[in-house]
Amino acid sequence: MSVTQKPFGIDQIGRPMTLYTMTNRRGASVSVLDFGAHLVSVRVPDRAGKIADVCLGFDTLEEYDHKPGFLGAIVGRFGNRIGGSRFTLNGQQYSLFPNDGKNSLHGGREGFDKKWWRAQVLEAEQEDALILTYVAHDGEEGYPGRLHVQVTYAWDDNNALSIRYLAQADKDTVVNLTNHAYWNLAGQGNILGHTLKINAECVTDVDDELIPNGRLAPVACTPLDLRTETPIGDGIARMAECHLMENVGGYDINYVLQGQGLREAAVLFDPASGREMRVMTEEPGIQFYSAQTMDMDGKAGQHYGNFAGAALETQHYPDSPNHPEFPSTTLKAGDTYRTTTQYIFSVRA
Repeated sequence: MSVTQKPFGIDQIGRPMTLYTMTNRRGASVSVLDFGAHLVSVRVPDRAGKIADVCLGFDTLEEYDHKPGFLGAIVGRFGNRIGGSRFTLNGQQYSLFPNDGKNSLHGGREGFDKKWWRAQVLEAEQEDALILTYVAHDGEEGYPGRLHVQVTYAWDDNNALSIRYLAQADKDTVVNLTNHAYWNLAGQGNILGHTLKINAECVTDVDDELIPNGRLAPVACTPLDLRTETPIGDGIARMAECHLMENVGGYDINYVLQGQGLREAAVLFDPASGREMRVMTEEPGIQFYSAQTMDMDGKAGQHYGNFAGAALETQHYPDSPNHPEFPSTTLKAGDTYRTTTQYIFSVRA
């Protein structure tokens, strides 16, 4: 195992940014940027041993700062949407910045994806790790409480990427952290030929602005049913059968995961390369977004078009602060928010 560092540009106030790369004994690697705690690349082998980058991203700091899509970013203080850009906590209403119509998305005007995170490298026999720390001030983006956030990216010789989240606040607040990586296990093209399995019997039903209405909608007999491995393109071809898909032109929905603790949430597989990615999480939900509106230039001269990657964001449900029936996202002052998600890469013959 080894960790290397290299400069990755200068931010708008003159601070140098750094790209950290963890490489295991198999030659597979993970690169993380301290700006926005972005996951920049994940390079893993196919069934023939050829290594390719399966994580969408950019070549420059300026692109991470200005291009849309949150590619590879840590999003917060609240990942996903909060309806009407407001919520009530302990009898007090808090107003947020509306950056998605009238709603607040992924932290607001300037979320955690636009912040510099202090980095610490830990090299060990079992895994290498990069510990990233950010402190959000009380009232930042409208959220109460000074929030100390720590995100650890760890990479081991079994090609397992663990993302460990920890947060504490000095006032009651709400927290919902996730990583917004887009995955393409072929390393190029689109993900319509990938298969996907998600261990969920229901999704959170939403309105036309993707805000939950409080109901859980069964996936059975709809193209949302991914309980067995299903080609993503097959589901897209059937989206006229499901208003939740037709409304957005593909998949953009929170799946209600079965089970508790660290367990398998999803399996993404590319039959052409043989690469497989298992998603393990402690979270109650996972947002599957099929990147149906993507249209931008990315790394190494690639153009990311429609369906260029699959975002699988482990999370609490969208708009949870406004739905007491959902698993709570409230973090009490002095308590610790702690959750882990893993992306485990392997190959099938």
